[in-house]
Amino acid sequence: MKRGVAIVGGFGLVFAATLARADGANSFFSSYGVNPPEASRITYCHGYGCAFRTRLGFSSGEIGRLGSIMSGGRASPAAERAAISHAVQWFEKKAGREAGTSTDKAKLGAMGGDPTQLDCIDEASNTTSLLVLMEKRGLLRHHTVLAPRTRGFLLDFRYPHNAAVIEEKKGGERWVVDSWPRANGEKPDIMKLETWLASS
Repeated sequence: MKRGVAIVGGFGLVFAATLARADGANSFFSSYGVNPPEASRITYCHGYGCAFRTRLGFSSGEIGRLGSIMSGGRASPAAERAAISHAVQWFEKKAGREAGTSTDKAKLGAMGGDPTQLDCIDEASNTTSLLVLMEKRGLLRHHTVLAPRTRGFLLDFRYPHNAAVIEEKKGGERWVVDSWPRANGEKPDIMKLETWLASS
């Protein structure tokens, strides 16, 4: 009987942790007035701090394309992160065509007012939205999606910076998927969270 209680209790903890992860991402979206991703539609942020929002839909063919990209990552967590990199690049090119952000430059700060450009808040929101959409469709085998993280708070002489975060299902290693340091459609930085947090 005690063993049964332990098993049920353990399941409850896992379920609660899963809900906490989802609530974390949703809280980030809510703080910027962004709708959480749907099965085939997301809110794409641009213009700095989600000042501009474009609803992007994914056709069945585009969902199939994402599935094809992610199928290359089934073998291992490392392979899946490589596939995520390709998916982010494909997504940014699609978004660039549809939202007018193809000329988005790397490492832009909080300048504001230009709908063709993205800051790190836009990038973190968009990458997290894509990851959540793929997670909902069962395209992530080795990772779960967490809320974006922030590093820097001026007093440490680092400007605040946000990025999407994923966690390995086995072992719990956390990784950042950061497209802000790169121009539209280029390979995002993917590194261990602790390495990213220590970076400037």
